[in-house]
This record gives sequence, C-alpha cells and structure tokens, in this order.
Amino acid sequence: MENIPQLKEIISKLDLTPHPEGGFFKETYRSEGFIKRDSLSEVYSGERNYSTCIYFVITSESFSAWHKIHQEEFWHFYLGSSITIHLISPEGEYSTVVLGNDIVNGEVPQYVVKGEWWFAVTVNKEKNYALTGCTVAPGFDFDDFILPSRKELIDIFPHLSKEITQLTRL
Repeated sequence: MENIPQLKEIISKLDLTPHPEGGFFKETYRSEGFIKRDSLSEVYSGERNYSTCIYFVITSESFSAWHKIHQEEFWHFYLGSSITIHLISPEGEYSTVVLGNDIVNGEVPQYVVKGEWWFAVTVNKEKNYALTGCTVAPGFDFDDFILPSRKELIDIFPHLSKEITQLTRL
C-alpha cells in the first residue's frame, strides 16, 4: 500500500475496513424497508433490505477472490485504475468485463453481475488502486456471501482451474 499514492488517505477519509474477499469497504447505505422472507426465493434465509451500497477499494497488490452472492450486484467505477471483473456463469462459461472510464476503448462505467454468478476482480494497472461502488438488491447480507476454497471451485469447474487458481487464496 505504501507504493500507491493517496491510497492510505482514501481508505482513512472513507473509513474503509478490510473485506473478507480482499480489498477494503464501507457500507454507505442500507434501506430502511425490507422484503419479507415469503416474497423472496428459497435461497434467502430471511428478510432482506430493499437495497444496500458500499464503497470498495481494491489494489494491484491484491485481488478480490472468487465469490458469489444470490443477488445482482451493480458495480460503479469512481476513481483510479480500471478493473477487470472475471465472471463464471452457473453453466461454467468464463468471461470478463473491464470497468473504468475509458469508454471509447471499451471500458464501461457500470456493470451488473448477475445473481449466482461467481466473480473476482483485479486492478489493471501496476502500483494502482480502484475506488468503486457496489449496489446490491435485494440488500446484501453475509448469509448470502459464498467464498469457496480453491478446491471447492475447481471441483465445480475443473476446466477453469488456471483462472480459479490465480484468483483464490486457499
């Protein structure tokens, strides 16, 4: 982190803390309203807020490891290097999207990761960071967060062992 200008200041000013998947985050919004359990699909363990939002910072020295949630996750690019969102569909198809502000060269400033899709994130420029935002609907709950081991994910998608190994820690 010491090699990345402004990073410590951004983490401090936004009051970010380490995230289990990698990077730093802070919840910035949680709706007051709830969706009742009986209005949600069977994958949810209880009621959920309508929506939640976070700031999320990831650095080139790390990555956001493969994980999934049940909800759709809307990614918003704010500052720093573009990032690559690595995706695995439930059927095992691997793809990527570049989130950033160089729209003319194919980057997108917003992207929606579909619910139940595995995803991981890397920063595209060395010695850099990305400040992004994530909005989740129905609202995020750690009961919906699945962070598999490398072996667990390779057992599901053996044809993607190289991609999975690069973006898992265990």
